Amino acid sequence: MKSKKLLTCAALLFTATFIFAQNITTASNYFKSVSEYYATLKTYEVEFEMTQDKSEMAGHLSFKAPDLLRLDFSNPEEQVFCYSSNMLTIYLSGPKVILQQQITSDSSGASLATPQGLNLLNRYYTVAYENSQDPEPLDSDSDEQVYKLMLYKKSTSEAFKTIRLCISADTKLIRRVEATPNAGEPIVMNFFDYKLNPEISDQRFIYDAPSDANNFSNFLFSE
Repeated sequence: MKSKKLLTCAALLFTATFIFAQNITTASNYFKSVSEYYATLKTYEVEFEMTQDKSEMAGHLSFKAPDLLRLDFSNPEEQVFCYSSNMLTIYLSGPKVILQQQITSDSSGASLATPQGLNLLNRYYTVAYENSQDPEPLDSDSDEQVYKLMLYKKSTSEAFKTIRLCISADTKLIRRVEATPNAGEPIVMNFFDYKLNPEISDQRFIYDAPSDANNFSNFLFSE
């Protein structure tokens, strides 16, 4: 009789454990599902705000698969960041300077805004939930629910020691990125007003720089 009760309890415990396990999504698997969702997007546009220390920036981001990216800033006005055909172009409107660098998509910072870049993060960072697997308010006074993930670098070669992601529980779109570099203050980017799969021409990602701007090539590796 005791053996029968023991087997019954064991069966119930196993069943409860199995059902509970089915409801758990690991942070790594959830992040992978977000990356897979971004891979289904042919294009998107989104407004962004960026802060670091006391500096504030804002603008409009355009993306087209597989790796075309452009940021048009409203603050600083007319500043542009453009990545197309392995060419990174940055226009600094204040000094009227154009910085250009031939670069591979796998190693560029721009690629981190693409599905390929999200895959790289999953490869080079350990992913964990910040608090729990349940969605939380984006901010203490916000009604918007997001999943909060923490990414910790696996090696000393990565530019950021931690990356905090807030991902919309409703849409799986990234709402906030807080990247803490190895030295310096965290960079915080908020994304809002997404437009998914709009028609965007490839010409959008060819930057026509002002004729009076000074040009500097290969600036990342210059002495």
